[in-house]
Amino acid sequence: MNRSKFARPAPWGAGDAMPLPRALLACLSLVLGLSFTTDTALASKTAGHARAERPQHGGASKPADKAEARAADNSEKADTRAPLQRQSPSAEARLLDVYRLIGKGQSRQALAQAQTLARDVPNFQLAQLVYGDLLLAQTRALPTMGNAPGDLASKAPARLDQLREEAERRLGALRERPPAGTVPAQFIEVPPTTRHAIAVDASRSRLYLFENGPNGLHLVADHYASIGRLGFEKSAEGDQRTPLGVYFITSRLDARQLTDFYGVGALSLNYPNEYDRRQGRTGGGIWVHGVPSDSYARSPHSTDGCVALANPELRDIMDRVQPRSTPVVIAKNLQWVPPAVKEPERRSLHNLIEGWRVARASGDLNRLMSFYSNQFANGTKDLAQWRQLIEKDISQTRGRPVQLKDVSILGWRDKSDILVVTFGEIAEGQRTGAIKRQYWGKEGGLWKIFYEGV
Repeated sequence: MNRSKFARPAPWGAGDAMPLPRALLACLSLVLGLSFTTDTALASKTAGHARAERPQHGGASKPADKAEARAADNSEKADTRAPLQRQSPSAEARLLDVYRLIGKGQSRQALAQAQTLARDVPNFQLAQLVYGDLLLAQTRALPTMGNAPGDLASKAPARLDQLREEAERRLGALRERPPAGTVPAQFIEVPPTTRHAIAVDASRSRLYLFENGPNGLHLVADHYASIGRLGFEKSAEGDQRTPLGVYFITSRLDARQLTDFYGVGALSLNYPNEYDRRQGRTGGGIWVHGVPSDSYARSPHSTDGCVALANPELRDIMDRVQPRSTPVVIAKNLQWVPPAVKEPERRSLHNLIEGWRVARASGDLNRLMSFYSNQFANGTKDLAQWRQLIEKDISQTRGRPVQLKDVSILGWRDKSDILVVTFGEIAEGQRTGAIKRQYWGKEGGLWKIFYEGV
């Protein structure tokens, strides 16, 4: 955020002085979690902080929030940015409208909308903070956002820092829209049977939801998201970091199965995946989940490694996505590319997988095994044991052609290039078959399978 906007009275509008001390103290008390009694309509609503003692899942407890202020990227993007999705009724969209009005110098309209938002969503602490700023701006210029009176600010300085950081991330949704018609580079091929896909830009605290239509993936919604208290690149149990990689939703948990801490529900992810295990990464219980009912959102860095969303936004996602088939990419920075740019790579990888299929269907064991890494392991079998299993399987199919259905290809670059390939394998004469997932890595410039499982 360009904080100079808060140092000049012009963007907020001078207007007639409107000192509203009781309403101002009420909204600041909500923001800071302090006790304040008033008979105003605003103060009749209450909102609390996230609990210091958190329930457990995946063997990890959830400690209290801790501020980790981050600098915002103020770079402007070209007009080819995708339009901001209006996810009505979205409290964030309404807040961003307030910021737009402030930027245009329409402070009276901004104040009216902020007041309505603070009334409608009383537990949206950032909205309460903006409302308080706009009230103060009626009487004097503000040197910074969240300019609470000193006696109040001194009681919760970390919370104000968290809210300022949250504001930076949300404003990034206005400044840093992905170019229209682009998708994250990790989505090389997503079959029509996969109806949705999710991508998380960890450095921007943003989750993007895609719908898969006749023309491929297109962005339908994006939301502010909280990640690990100590950032990302999870490597060990309890490190309070969010993992980076290609994952899949494994199950859907509704509120009846959880404590209130997780809000309206959760979507569990398959961390650690097979590549994570290969890298020695530990831990588990990584979810995309909601927030306690007395909160609207959490600070950008406040989870034990999960991705947390506002409850209305999570509910919308849970109503759409399907477990097992929905991919979730979590990246430090998403790289957005036009699908046409990925087409040569997609064709090349299709040819690679087709080569594996032909070798599999032909019963040529030596040719088939040339696709596998010498470091192959699937949790129970090494390469020699896997060869024996494939040889037995080939003899049972008696050379019947094998078709691959609904092929999904997702790419990842870490210490090396990785492919996560999922498909249905159906032998001729059969109506159904196994759904398989392979992990491919590059060895000496050649793609090799280091994991395969059903």
